[in-house]
Amino acid sequence: MAIREFPDKRAFEHKFFWVVAIGFPLIVLAGFARTYFLKGFFDAPAVPSMLVHTHGLLMSLWVALFIIQTYLISSKRIRIHQKLGYAGLALATLVVFSGVATAIAAAKRGGGNAAPPDIPPLSFLAVPLFDMVVFALLFGAAVYFRKQAANHKRLMLLTVLNFLPPAVARIPLSFVTAGGPLVFFGVPDVLAIVFVIADTWRNKKLNRVFLAGAILLIASHPLRIIISMTDAWVRFAEWLTSF
Repeated sequence: MAIREFPDKRAFEHKFFWVVAIGFPLIVLAGFARTYFLKGFFDAPAVPSMLVHTHGLLMSLWVALFIIQTYLISSKRIRIHQKLGYAGLALATLVVFSGVATAIAAAKRGGGNAAPPDIPPLSFLAVPLFDMVVFALLFGAAVYFRKQAANHKRLMLLTVLNFLPPAVARIPLSFVTAGGPLVFFGVPDVLAIVFVIADTWRNKKLNRVFLAGAILLIASHPLRIIISMTDAWVRFAEWLTSF
C-alpha cells in the first residue's frame, strides 16, 4: 500500500508546484503590467532609473528560473536542476543587492510609485528591505537543505510567497487598494497557512522546516510595519539614504 502512495504523493506535488509556477508569473504580470511590463499601453510614469530596470530584469529572471526548475524536477532531470542551482545562487545574490539598492534609491527620491502616498518614504523603506532580508534567509535555508528535497522545495515555495506582496499591492482592484497591507500581506500569509495545513494533511506529517519558514514569513509582515514606525528606524533609514 505504501508503495502505491508514494508515486501518488509525488504526482500531486508536481502538479501543485506547476500550479504555483504558472500562478506566480500571472500575479506578477497582473501587478506590474501597467507600471512596468506593459506600461507603453497605459498612461504610466516613466521608469525612474536604469537601476529599476536592472532589478526588474533580475526579478523577471528569477520568476523564469522558478518555472524552469519546476519543469526540470517534474521531468526528472535532476542533474540539470542541480547544476542550474548554481546559477540560481548567483541570481539570488544579484536580486538581493539590486533590491536593496533600488529600495534605498526610491526612498531617496521620495518614494516615487513604490511607496503609498500616505506613508513617509523613510518609514516605507522597511517594507522592501525586509523583503530582501526574508528572501535571503529563506533561500539560504533552501540552499542549506538542498540535499533534502522535502525541505528544499518547500522553502523555495516560501520564497515565491515572499515576493507576492509588491505584485498584489499593484493589482488594480478596489478591494486591494482599500485593504492595503491587510490584503497584500494577507494573501501570502493565508496561502502559507493553507499550504502548511494541506501539506501536513496530505503527508500525515508536519514538516517543521516548512512551518518555521512560514512563521518567519508571516511574522515579518507585522514586524516590519511596527519597526517602520519607530524613531530608531527613521534614523537608520536617514543614514542609509545619506550616501
